[in-house]
Amino acid sequence: MSPAESPALLAEASQQASLLFNEVLFGLAMLAFAVLMVMEHIQPYRKFTNKISKESFVTNTTAFLFNNVILTALRASSLFFIAQRFSGFGLLSEMANGPLKWLLSFVLFDFSIYLWHLVSHKYEWLWRFHKVHHSDKSFNVSTGFRFHVFDLFLEILYKCLFVMIIGVDAYVVLAIEIIELFFIFFHHANLAFKYENLISQFIITPSLHRVHHSALRKEHDSNYGIVLSGWDKLFGTRKELVPEKIGLDTIVAENFLQLFFLAFVTERHIRRLLQIIPKGKK
Repeated sequence: MSPAESPALLAEASQQASLLFNEVLFGLAMLAFAVLMVMEHIQPYRKFTNKISKESFVTNTTAFLFNNVILTALRASSLFFIAQRFSGFGLLSEMANGPLKWLLSFVLFDFSIYLWHLVSHKYEWLWRFHKVHHSDKSFNVSTGFRFHVFDLFLEILYKCLFVMIIGVDAYVVLAIEIIELFFIFFHHANLAFKYENLISQFIITPSLHRVHHSALRKEHDSNYGIVLSGWDKLFGTRKELVPEKIGLDTIVAENFLQLFFLAFVTERHIRRLLQIIPKGKK
């Protein structure tokens, strides 16, 4: 092996190890999903009708499969590696790969997703896609799968900016994404547990995220954190209460097709339609 070949082979070996690590991590996340689903079934925090629960699970898992097929066909994750080519001037680009850089990357990534989540609620052109996630009339671990494919694609483009601005390897961002998937499953779980109030001072728990899925806009425009709950405290977006109702009042999606086309109907359209429809005599 020539000296010129050595760095290239080492880089390839490192990429293969990173890929294997991410695959194992994803497998563990799916195992966590299964465990949480069993726990929900044994001792759910909130009772939903069988009809709502079944529609929720089938629609959410169908959305997950469809989204993954489309994003894989588009090779969307390869955009991270394209972005990595332009990350040489990023904030952490001069730091050597290691625990400190990974930890800083995780914290900065979590903050960036907090911001993305917040603006997805504030701007109608983003909310039209994100509201698909909030349309679930149930609240369970499979709700973590319930996203519109356009919402996910826009978020990937946003994360590519993160790769360039922060200056981290694409494999690190992909690993952080999978770690955050654990927390997404966890805080969507229909569970309650001892010391949850204490734990919620540090990370997003089901009780906090349940508020985020309230049917009331003034309630669900809160608790935007994915992992760390400190961002909501810092920016005054934290709310602690028990929502009376889950989902969106004016929006219904009982199957995957309705879920997909839901993004192209806004609340404004519905309100306008209701104004056009003649009202009966009182």
